Amino acid sequence: MMERRRMGETDLPLLPLVVAVLLGHLAAALEVPLDLPQPPTITQQSPKDYIIDPRENIVIHCEAKGKPHPSFSWTRNGTHFDLDQHPNVHMRAHSGTLVVDISKERAEHYEGAYQCTARNKHGTAVSNNIVVRQPRSPLWSKEKIKPIVIQEGVSLVLPCRPPAGFPPPIVFWMDNNFQRLPQSNRVSQSLNGDLYFSNVLREDSRNDYICYARFPHTQTIQQKQPITVKVLNLDAINDTMEAFYNDTDLFSEEPADERKPTFLLPLEATSSKMVLRGQVLEMECFAEGLPTPEISWAKMSGELPDARISFLHHRKVLRIVNVSEADAGDYRCTARNQLGSVHHTIRITVKAAPYWISGAPRNLVLAPGENGVVMCRASGTPKPNIQWAMNAVPIENAPKDPSRKVEDDTIIFTDVQMGSSAVYQCNVSNQHGYLLANAFVNVLSEPPRVLTPANAVYQVIMNKRALLECTSFGSPIPKITWFKDSRSGALDAETYEEHDNGTLEIRMAQPRNSGKYTCVARNSLGIYENHVYLEVKEPTRILKQPEYRMVQRGKSVVFECKVKHDPSLVPAMTWLKDDGELPDDESRFVVDADSLTIADVMESDAGVYTCIMNTTLDHDSASAELTVVEATPTPSVVNERPEPPSDLELTDHKKRSVQLTWIPGDDHNSPIEKFLIQYEDSLHHRRGHWHNLTEVPGSKTTAHLKLSPYVHYTFRVVAVNSLGTSDPSFPSKMYKTDPSAPDENPTDVHGFGTEHDNLVISWKPLSGLQANGPGLHYRVMWRQKMMETDWITATVANKSKFVVSGTPTFVPYELKVQAVNDFGAAPEPAVALGLSGEDLPIAAPASVQAYVLNSTLAEIHWDPVPPKLIRGYLKGYKVYYWRERSLHKHNPHHAEKQILTFSGNHSKGKLPGLHPFSVYSFNVRAYNGKGEGPPSHNQQFETPEGVPGAPTSLTVTNSNLDSLSLEWNPPRDRNGLLTGYTLKYHPAVASRQVDIATQGWFIGLMCAIALLILILLIICFIQRNKGGKYPVKEKEDAHTDPEFQPMKDEDCTFGEYSDNEDHKPLKGSRTPSSGTVKRDDSDDSLVDYGEGGDGQFNEDGSFIGQYSGKSASRDTTTGAEGLESSEAPSPINAMNSLNSFV
Repeated sequence: MMERRRMGETDLPLLPLVVAVLLGHLAAALEVPLDLPQPPTITQQSPKDYIIDPRENIVIHCEAKGKPHPSFSWTRNGTHFDLDQHPNVHMRAHSGTLVVDISKERAEHYEGAYQCTARNKHGTAVSNNIVVRQPRSPLWSKEKIKPIVIQEGVSLVLPCRPPAGFPPPIVFWMDNNFQRLPQSNRVSQSLNGDLYFSNVLREDSRNDYICYARFPHTQTIQQKQPITVKVLNLDAINDTMEAFYNDTDLFSEEPADERKPTFLLPLEATSSKMVLRGQVLEMECFAEGLPTPEISWAKMSGELPDARISFLHHRKVLRIVNVSEADAGDYRCTARNQLGSVHHTIRITVKAAPYWISGAPRNLVLAPGENGVVMCRASGTPKPNIQWAMNAVPIENAPKDPSRKVEDDTIIFTDVQMGSSAVYQCNVSNQHGYLLANAFVNVLSEPPRVLTPANAVYQVIMNKRALLECTSFGSPIPKITWFKDSRSGALDAETYEEHDNGTLEIRMAQPRNSGKYTCVARNSLGIYENHVYLEVKEPTRILKQPEYRMVQRGKSVVFECKVKHDPSLVPAMTWLKDDGELPDDESRFVVDADSLTIADVMESDAGVYTCIMNTTLDHDSASAELTVVEATPTPSVVNERPEPPSDLELTDHKKRSVQLTWIPGDDHNSPIEKFLIQYEDSLHHRRGHWHNLTEVPGSKTTAHLKLSPYVHYTFRVVAVNSLGTSDPSFPSKMYKTDPSAPDENPTDVHGFGTEHDNLVISWKPLSGLQANGPGLHYRVMWRQKMMETDWITATVANKSKFVVSGTPTFVPYELKVQAVNDFGAAPEPAVALGLSGEDLPIAAPASVQAYVLNSTLAEIHWDPVPPKLIRGYLKGYKVYYWRERSLHKHNPHHAEKQILTFSGNHSKGKLPGLHPFSVYSFNVRAYNGKGEGPPSHNQQFETPEGVPGAPTSLTVTNSNLDSLSLEWNPPRDRNGLLTGYTLKYHPAVASRQVDIATQGWFIGLMCAIALLILILLIICFIQRNKGGKYPVKEKEDAHTDPEFQPMKDEDCTFGEYSDNEDHKPLKGSRTPSSGTVKRDDSDDSLVDYGEGGDGQFNEDGSFIGQYSGKSASRDTTTGAEGLESSEAPSPINAMNSLNSFV
């Protein structure tokens, strides 16, 4: 027979309720209503180990329920504890909880092992043995520690040896200023608190190596005497010691040389350690050497459990949490430097205190005649012993019951009858601990009842899961059946699922699923019906999201956020700035139903604004950024400013106020709008450093000034009108205020960690003006949140932060910083919250799976790491993935790792750009502000085939008139198994591009042209030398150098050789394009004549132009005109011309 229900509460009033349907676990097994008879059940008890807080009363909890309500009694150290003999001890009413008043008697008088008994007429239940002990924090033994003088480069161990208190203290090293001593790979603290130096440096010299022991339960910190260490090189040591030892060279050996590592801890080659299952295992190795050795760890008989390990003290300590039997074996630590290595083996044995295999024994409810079992399944190392008791009496001494049979860890009940109810105790123990559990057997005969409130209304968003409860009780167990609207038939199995505990699940609710549902509970003694209602609501959606805005400073901006939601749900719009609350300035930030308006925008308003629409069932959000730019400057107006005020006078002198009067200066016909009162504090600032104190309207000439204590004031006044400010007035006389206690405390108090075991408390210090007096310092207070312990206090001066060492990792703290000076303390400071330092996550994401979407895209899913294992602010998840190989044997191997980061609390992400037809490996890691946690186990997935790449080459071979052959190489990226190639071709129009420079006819033509040019030059030379009796010849005889003839500016012709009859150029000549003829120009230049167009040849080769004679030129004019052209002669024309000359 299956186990029945756990103990429960009374029926709830049958009133209409509205229950929001949330995603979560299905309801657990139900409990017996308290109006029915039942044996006692322990509902609350103190932990097995109770440590007394000497500042508070001892409270040992013991709560139980039953029908009738149970009575309570106690034993102490195995004997009855008589409350009448202990006037300082009383038991709370209707409870078994003991309260011990220790204000009248020493707490240690009440140390011992306590056990609570709860009984009624149906049975007896007992609590665990609760061992009550008082914490102890003994003082450090007095000792005189001699200074340590040591040679540079050797190793050193500074012992701590804290007093043996209870519980053991937290040990750390600090200096005289309460600052944590820096530790490194070279200098580290061992688990027992000793400080190990692998080798010492000159910089290690100091006189304040102080070991502290903090006892958390007594809120005390003990301090060891400071240790002085002086590190000297060889020469310095000799110089220091020779004065004491008659110039004896005590350290005549060579300085410390580089050396291979040796272990300082442990000293032996091997060691062993025992740890209990579920506890934390810490192994340590410290080595000396020069250079400083590096420590590494390995498990010789397997892999280190990456998800549960961490390295402390610069890898000198290996820590494994939640130890299991698989962690047993040999571990090796290796110390290595450039000169060698050394190993140490630690053999770990894992034992186990008893632990439940399938949970503690469960209460059993049976109807008369039914059968059932109570099981006590537990394990441990060594194997634990199991002892049964009934109503706190060993079962072998209990009354016999024919329906009961004990078989090792199981009690079997057969054909039980009324009156057989009892509480059975199972005690499982070995040398490492024990488990004690109560489980009652309650024989009842009850018709069914439904405990879920009648007419409850469940609301769910469309497409979400809905869970309708039908919590019932009866003996025998009722059978639950569900109906919708009417009992016309069973519910659709594809839409609905009925669970064993009576809950009806609708996997994806739709509007058609709304309506009335009836659950029917039925057993052999009767039937019971209950009705509930389901309403499926429309989801909330933002229809118009806020948009990016850029606005000038001083202007207004509006962000719109229009939302659609189910009309039956009550909406609530919330606006955030940079994921925090809006600034507390309702005059500028106006929130309407669907918008946010910011008036008079300032630079500090820039940021990301988010609108969130919440209903009782869901929400939606959207964000937009605001950028603030400077306003367009307006041109300044230059005009007269007012004259400065004068005759400043101080009256009505008081401790924190004074009256200032003045005479205004000339306003230059522009009314004074206001006066600025400024002050100088010669006590806290250098002279000339003026501050604005207040301002008054321009119609006033008096100001009542509120002053701060401990300030040496000097005042001045500045007038302001629409044209600007005046020069400052002459200063007033000095006015000194008396000191007093601070009026305010530091602001911006924050708590954060820089290491996994510290808390840095920082604040904005008070200014000299805020100090109110000399001797300003700060009282820093802290305590763990929700611990309700006394505040721990430290005093700090001239600093704005304080480091609390030895804190748990990522734990919330309450913080206070109070300002104090020589005249008293500021008011009680406000409590700020902070968190101690983060550490790397200690767990990897679970249930990691890959879903291949196509040949180049996969989606990775994982279960997020529980927040308590993140040990910090979750930043997101990183997916490491790499291509192991291609599924095609010809493709190369790829192993380059890639990383995709998914910021935030994601549980899936897509990997794009994958290679088709490949095997990929991947793992997932969480990361926080400290770094990455351990990776999940490597997993693999395969991408399907994809489109292959193009062939790497294509060549044409064996080309004929009617055929050709093609050759190609396979593609580089096959992306699958190649099944063939597709050849595409089309005819192309033949076109020939001929290089004219390589053609024979062109080469011949160029040769002919060159020959023609040579002949022309020869002919020109001959004809010119023949001369003749031209008029120009006469002119030439009259001048020694005809090359230097002036030209007329009007027509650019030679001044002496123009035609004497009409002074015009011949038709065959052309006017030069420039107004001068250079001396260097050659008359015989083919460039000038052949292509320049400035002249023509006659048939006999003579030049026709400015040199023509009277009669000869006219006879040949017609021929010259026939050859005249505005174009350069072509090669063909040049050949024709050659024929005419010949």
